[in-house]
Amino acid sequence: MSSGFAALCLLLLHSEVLGFGLLSGKSLNHQEITKKAILNSTLQVCRALAQAEGTDFTFPAQPFTAMAVAVACGVPKSSKSFRQAIICIMLRNIRVDIRHALNASFHFDDEMFVQGRKIITEGILAVKASNKQENFEAARQKVGEILHPLQDFYSHSNWVELGNKLPNSNLIRSDTSIGNIADKSRATCRNCYGDDCRNNILGDIIEEKVLTSGYFGIVPLFSTKPKGKCSHGGALDQTSNIEPKGGINKDTFSASHGHLHTDAVNLAIAATSGLLEDIREAAGDRPFLQMLGISKGSSKALCFVIDTTKSMSDDIAAVRTVTSSIINSEVGTEDEPSVYILVSFNDPDFGPLKKTTDPNVFKSDINSLSAAGGGDEGELSLSGLQLALTGVPSNSEVFLFTDAPAKDKHLKSTVIALIERTQTVVNFMISESMVLNRRKRSDDTKKHPRIAASDAQLYRDLAQASGGLVIEVTKSELPVATSIITESSSSSLVTLLQAARSPGKTDIFSFRVDETVINLRVYITARSVTFTLTSPTGESQQSTDTTGSLITASQSVGNFKTLRLKRQAGLWKMKMVSSNPYTLKVIGQSPIDFLFDFVEASQGPLPGYDSLDTRPRAGVNGSLLVSLTGSDSATVTEVALVKSSGSEEIKGVVEPQGGGNFLVHVDMMPSVEFVVRVKGQDDSVAPGASSIVFQRQSSTNFIASNLTVIADSDSILVPGTPFSVAFSVITSGVGGNFTIRATNNRRFDSTSPTNLFLETGNSANDTVTLSAPLNTPSGSDVTLTIEVEAPGGEDTNYVVLRFSVFNTVTDFTHPVCELLSLQSNCSDICSLSMWELSVQVADGAEGTGVERVSLRQGNGTMTSSLAAGNENITLVSYSSSCCSPDMELLVVDRVGNVGTCFYTYRGGSPAAVSSSTKVIQLPLLCLSIVVFGLQILSELGIH
Repeated sequence: MSSGFAALCLLLLHSEVLGFGLLSGKSLNHQEITKKAILNSTLQVCRALAQAEGTDFTFPAQPFTAMAVAVACGVPKSSKSFRQAIICIMLRNIRVDIRHALNASFHFDDEMFVQGRKIITEGILAVKASNKQENFEAARQKVGEILHPLQDFYSHSNWVELGNKLPNSNLIRSDTSIGNIADKSRATCRNCYGDDCRNNILGDIIEEKVLTSGYFGIVPLFSTKPKGKCSHGGALDQTSNIEPKGGINKDTFSASHGHLHTDAVNLAIAATSGLLEDIREAAGDRPFLQMLGISKGSSKALCFVIDTTKSMSDDIAAVRTVTSSIINSEVGTEDEPSVYILVSFNDPDFGPLKKTTDPNVFKSDINSLSAAGGGDEGELSLSGLQLALTGVPSNSEVFLFTDAPAKDKHLKSTVIALIERTQTVVNFMISESMVLNRRKRSDDTKKHPRIAASDAQLYRDLAQASGGLVIEVTKSELPVATSIITESSSSSLVTLLQAARSPGKTDIFSFRVDETVINLRVYITARSVTFTLTSPTGESQQSTDTTGSLITASQSVGNFKTLRLKRQAGLWKMKMVSSNPYTLKVIGQSPIDFLFDFVEASQGPLPGYDSLDTRPRAGVNGSLLVSLTGSDSATVTEVALVKSSGSEEIKGVVEPQGGGNFLVHVDMMPSVEFVVRVKGQDDSVAPGASSIVFQRQSSTNFIASNLTVIADSDSILVPGTPFSVAFSVITSGVGGNFTIRATNNRRFDSTSPTNLFLETGNSANDTVTLSAPLNTPSGSDVTLTIEVEAPGGEDTNYVVLRFSVFNTVTDFTHPVCELLSLQSNCSDICSLSMWELSVQVADGAEGTGVERVSLRQGNGTMTSSLAAGNENITLVSYSSSCCSPDMELLVVDRVGNVGTCFYTYRGGSPAAVSSSTKVIQLPLLCLSIVVFGLQILSELGIH
């Protein structure tokens, strides 16, 4: 790399143009470093795709936001799922400080360089395997976990002090040397001069480029370090009081080496971008963006769970029809689903889960369904639903079709746990209503007796927990009822109101419609209900009035009624009158929505908030992290927990965190079902216009618990090896024998206790053990749900954990290229002449084989084929105009090792640079940063 190019690279690395710089006096933390790198990397990918497709690309204004990046990428409807993916990765990053605070390997403390790199490199392989299986949720969780040690390296080691201006590329490669690591007996630091630690690293360490990091300990009597070693530093670190005193961390401006905080941050962002680049190249551009929640159409999934017993032939036909309608009308539009999921069930089997991003594959899967078997009363509907809930993206909507009661009622609490964790809406399409008289036939004439009302109530309970509906129709009415699926597949759906009353009673509900909401719809499920609708202007219309102006269209089928309302901003009211159970749901389309997680303050030595994998604690204070989506100028004015059985609410204290995030504290978490309601305003309106005042509500119902369930384990499960998950249960309520249920969605062999004895206020520990079959594909994932039920069933809680299945990898080398021929007839008129080459790509005798060869650079034509008689060799041919003298191949093997092969023909002299490793190839990474930065400069009008 030339000195001029290096200077330009360094200038851009330290320029605010790339978002790497810092606001004066403000330290950047892991969340901000991670977000900046993800936004930058996403823009690079979208720009490359635009160039490949021959379309224009415009960089958004600084500072970058998820909304602005999604718009720049041409997928504004993906802004919510993009934001959700970023939050997931950031929270997993933060969790490392909370759950592994004293594990030096996760922070590169105590000179644990080999161990820290192992966490990163093994994690990268697991991410690549998960992406290959399209298990993007598992991939992003692991990305967050491994980014923490990667970023800590630059703050906790002396890499910056050694004068390095580029990231350490060897941290994401396991087959190279990390650097010249200090021997355990070698002194590395001297005492600081009072509070001044600027020159406390020994001169010979700096001169010889020896790598070291600070030691860290918080327990006074047990915190030690080898003689002469550096400490981390800071008030918590007890080793910093041991000679040599002081520290070398650069975590903040006020840290021991805070004068280098900016340099450490910039390198951490660049290193994060490099790791993401390696994952991108292994996955491909589109799958990489899917991992980050970005799809070409909407971010919604289309998910069906279908009973395939004999009496369901009409239902399956209706599903085929609505599937074809959605696919034919939405493919290629901004409403196209991002993923299609199908799970079938009957008795005695269910599954598998079929998941695809190809609408034609999904249509084929639906068309291949056939109705057969059955004859007894129940089917494995909850098993099928459980499987679907572990495969859908968060905030999805599932439609379950059946005419039978559930045979696996014991899974009810497991399904509710998954509904709460994924915040997924589940709608039940019940044909030949079980409440009236289900006619399930094993032949044409045999009829079964009346089904108990409790069987239908199970589905109603699950629907209410999720914010979904139970639609009961006859077989002939089902095609009309499926219109809800078409409406639900629309993008940017928001919930304005979700309520249920059982038993039914007269009640008045209000919902606020703002100026951004379109296609306002009301869904009602009930037998015999009347209502009065009142608009913001005071105009009313009753359910019996077919001539009013408020309801522009309505439809009734079975117990399901839909209303389309006049678009009018303001506060609406709906008076419902019925003695029968009913549900009321008001939805619309709007870009403004919210995401949230229940979080709790760290109980460990380091501050922070960890997202919960379980229910929050009842009767005590609690916290939520709320994030607004769809507007960079909107703000939250109120967050309330509204009890589902009435109008009672608990309002929280809102603390803005910046970037559209808000930390909310409530004095007491309710011990009854509740929903989350958010109010806010958006001032990004025309001058002189009033602010937009909006209100949104969660569809999902939640409940807090007096039980606390804690579980943690290594996130990677190796097939054929027993995998232990330790868990603890604490009760602040009644003591006694607590029932334990552990289930997993893959039906892996497992062992677990059936009960634990606890005294009030005490805890008990035990272990669940899983074992994946040897033939389990690498990159699969498994969801484990551990449920705890108090004596008498008065209280329940759970913890839901997702683990990646990953086979041990022995191939750490990238594929290589061998030039077979390179020739040309290039002349002074380049447009009239061509050059061409032939290349052989191989992964070596011990490699896993070449999986993909693609053209990374060049405007010519490339073809590839397997060599005759040798599947480990791929032959590549390339031809191009002499006006385009450079080409670069991207070669990936089956475990995600990435290499590049660069060839050029200039001035009549061919040259080749073959198979340079691209994990991360720093000159090329820096080149991409330079190109990226120059483009931003151009877009901003800076020359």
